Amino acid sequence: MKKFLVLACILGALSVILGSFGAHHFKKSLSPELLESYKTGIRYMMLHSIVLLVVNSTDICSRSILKKVNYLLSIGILFFTGSILAIVLGVPAKLIWFITPLGGLLLILAWIVLAFGVWKQKE
Repeated sequence: MKKFLVLACILGALSVILGSFGAHHFKKSLSPELLESYKTGIRYMMLHSIVLLVVNSTDICSRSILKKVNYLLSIGILFFTGSILAIVLGVPAKLIWFITPLGGLLLILAWIVLAFGVWKQKE
């Protein structure tokens, strides 16, 4: 699961870079609503990067469950935050409106699968 630890670190760094960029550049050029969406996307990216880091650094659940959680989190981050960034960069929301909630659903599923895995884990 080393690749997901590396991914977590990269996504964490990217969260800081994009957050800083947004605070300085997009603050002047985006509407308040779009800026708030951008901030939410970056916040979710950072939070779920930390989750990736933690779950891959512990024996919180079995490796088979962890693998599912890793993919759900990674794809969820990509879809959720990626679609918000695409909209901020000018992709018409009507073309990709379904990707953001799909990413959110994948993040929710990751949490549910993780809860199931923790529940099944022997103490």
